[in-house]
Amino acid sequence: MNSATSTPTETTTPKRKPSGRLPAADTQLLERATAATPEAALDLVDASRYGLTPPEARARLDRWGPNLVRHQRPPAPIVQYLRTLRNPFILILIGLVAIMFVTDVLLADPEEGADWIGVITIGTMVLVSSVMRFWQEFRSSRAADRLAALVRTTSAITRQIDGVPVTGERPNEEIVPGDIVELAAGDMLPADVRLIRSTDLQVNQAMLTGEAMPVEKRVIPLAVTKDPLEAENLGFMGTSVVSGSGTALVLQTGDRTAFGNLAASIQGARPLTAFDTGIQKVTWTLIRFMAVVVPAVFIINGITKDWGSAFMFAVVTAVGLTPEMLPLIVTANLAKGAQMMSRSCVIVKRLAAIQDLGGMDVLATDKTGTLTEDRIVLERHLDTAGHSSDRTLGWATVNAHFQTGLRNLLDEAVLTSAGDDLDRAVSRFELIDEMPFDFARRRMSVVVAEDEHLHVIVTKGAAEEILRISEWEMVGLEQRRLTAARRAEIEAVVAEHNALGMRALGLAIRDVPVAGPRSRDIEYAVEDEVQMTMVGILTFLDPPKASAKPALRSLASHGIDVKVITGDNPLVTATVCREVGIDATNIVLGEDTDALSLKELAELAERTQVFAKANPAQKARIIEAMREGGRTVGYLGDGINDAPALRTADVGISVDTAVDIAKESADIILLDKDLTVLENGVMEGRRTFVNTMKYIKMTASSNFGNVFSVLVASALLPFLPMIPIVVLIQNLSYDLSMLTLPWDRVDNEQIRSPRKWESKTLAQFMLRIGPLSSIFDITTFALMWFVFAANSTDQAALFQSGWFVESIISQTLIVHLLRTRKIPFIQSRASAPLIIATSLVCLFGLILPFTGFGAAVGLVALPWSYFPWLIGTLATYCVVVQLAKRAYVRRVGSWI
Repeated sequence: MNSATSTPTETTTPKRKPSGRLPAADTQLLERATAATPEAALDLVDASRYGLTPPEARARLDRWGPNLVRHQRPPAPIVQYLRTLRNPFILILIGLVAIMFVTDVLLADPEEGADWIGVITIGTMVLVSSVMRFWQEFRSSRAADRLAALVRTTSAITRQIDGVPVTGERPNEEIVPGDIVELAAGDMLPADVRLIRSTDLQVNQAMLTGEAMPVEKRVIPLAVTKDPLEAENLGFMGTSVVSGSGTALVLQTGDRTAFGNLAASIQGARPLTAFDTGIQKVTWTLIRFMAVVVPAVFIINGITKDWGSAFMFAVVTAVGLTPEMLPLIVTANLAKGAQMMSRSCVIVKRLAAIQDLGGMDVLATDKTGTLTEDRIVLERHLDTAGHSSDRTLGWATVNAHFQTGLRNLLDEAVLTSAGDDLDRAVSRFELIDEMPFDFARRRMSVVVAEDEHLHVIVTKGAAEEILRISEWEMVGLEQRRLTAARRAEIEAVVAEHNALGMRALGLAIRDVPVAGPRSRDIEYAVEDEVQMTMVGILTFLDPPKASAKPALRSLASHGIDVKVITGDNPLVTATVCREVGIDATNIVLGEDTDALSLKELAELAERTQVFAKANPAQKARIIEAMREGGRTVGYLGDGINDAPALRTADVGISVDTAVDIAKESADIILLDKDLTVLENGVMEGRRTFVNTMKYIKMTASSNFGNVFSVLVASALLPFLPMIPIVVLIQNLSYDLSMLTLPWDRVDNEQIRSPRKWESKTLAQFMLRIGPLSSIFDITTFALMWFVFAANSTDQAALFQSGWFVESIISQTLIVHLLRTRKIPFIQSRASAPLIIATSLVCLFGLILPFTGFGAAVGLVALPWSYFPWLIGTLATYCVVVQLAKRAYVRRVGSWI
């Protein structure tokens, strides 16, 4: 049996791993093995029932390599860190740092010395942002590896030692094609195998197929099926034995298994998510503005002034137009979101996935364990007329309780359903004999003594088999002969429940009068299962979770469309979906999607809520089609068969109990497999998105307005409108206050529906809101020029100081107007950290010109008569922005 052990063996696991891409699964070998007898299957891989000899095993290990599936591991830490620098905004900042290093350090005037302030300031932003992102993702990606390293699995392998077959535990990585594996309940299949012996063997293949019910495995040759997973004499790596025992021949190992092929399909770079494409669009919008504005500033200042200072000011303008703190603020937002989500039992592996979670408008989910309990329950216990019957449950309890073999999931469900009545149901009986289950008759029986004069045979099995051996039926307390008409009616009851996706079993009894003191020594055989009286029908189902229906309703109220994509059969799927409130009127099978183009499949997915019998490739293709159709798609799954879909989705969501390959493919891991937990994560993702967009829109529009003001001033003034170092100080002060944005409050209407990254509204926001600040900048220019006579080169410092104070206070104060579509401080108030931070920046801007540091960077003290004008300018600016905000919302329909 599988265990976590390190049993020594005569062969040692090679240290090397196979290099290059190993061949895919040999489907022809699987097909030949399916159709072959056990003896012929052994010949297919040149094997013996007594196992391989050590030299044969070593030779095959050298040829095929260890029985390992190559997972995509995280890259080396240095590579992982360098990848964080690929963020477009970080690349822009790195470029600006390089330019400023050349202009301010290498080419600096020897008399003035090198100016490191700008280089150090922006470099620090890049370093802090990239290190924060790297550490969060590095820490999450290593968690699964630490857990996996704790367990080393083994299997019972038979090898010929000195001509004698010896069965012992060996590490799974040493298993090779041709090995003989002994299987027992609880074992995980270590490779793809052909069964050569089976005793009541049932295997759970849910991780590969999505079907909750265990599959009965048998040995006899079978017709080749389209999907090897449907072959009842094959077993596959990653599936587990539920009950019974068996002996299996290893056909394929490692990357050549079905599991290995799925792992290989998700290797390499994953497709760009909605967040990736959205941030690219926003980046290119800002780059296009920079490409127009920066050269214009350079040319205008070069013509009206000198080209050296013009170049310096153009570089500073580029810095001013770039939201320098965006990578840091996005990372802080995401890190704060990840921290909040961890309190709600959600682990974030890829930080950017939080944004995609907030933008998700379609949640595709597997059925088993997500919408259902991932366990089998006795749904109904009926009499032969289809009515609920405690008598049926009582006899079923006797059958399940007294069997001495390992109980399967159906028996456990019966005993669980009996609950407190279990002792009462079985206390008056004593086990006499039993006839175990076998696949030929598809039923099992126990014989119990009710007293010294009566034995009762209690038989449970496939409904059609129970009907075949029954001549009577129990109606109330009366035993009636089964007529052809009644048989048809009972078959209709069974068919009705099968159509609801339930597994229906029949239950029958037979009284056997006995006499004499040795009645308990009577032995029974399958030939005694005759002339039975059918008691009733048992139906089993993997029931929906109690939390699923309200969670789905809540997700729908937040604008998320839930679609089920499962490998389970359509009947079971339809029943579960109906009970949780998903429209299962039109179920599309996975094979029906193969002939469709992505566009056709996207259109089909828009009007379809449920896909059933979908294999891993079909699941991933459905996800891809919905993304091509413009939807932001999340996928929730935990099985091997879910890995490609998890990889393809904008945000892959799994659970901590999922298989390793699913957790590796996922971006977010739920510690509780519940849609309610996921809903909390979605709302946190939207809050993170809104606070990030606040910074982008506020900063981009404000910087654009400032740069527009610079263009006007550059064309009209005989001196630079603002000192380059002062521009950096202003931007840094403002950006530092924005670091509190991750903790800002978010209006409820801003997270009511999915949020997507888009550049169109950003451009509109910049063009409509940004120039408003320029209007008041220009009035400040006029104020300083005409009222305070700062209209010559000698008075440039006074002009620059006046504009600096108005600009930094208006830029910071306006945050409170732009962060919400409501009236600030009255209908919507910012968080305390943001209020404190913006207040400190405004205070800093007011006093800087009066300090020694302000004088050192070129500012001068302002006359007190300036400040009434400043108050009037700022008050008017706030009123105008509030009016413009209402007009913008009426026209565009949204704000942030």
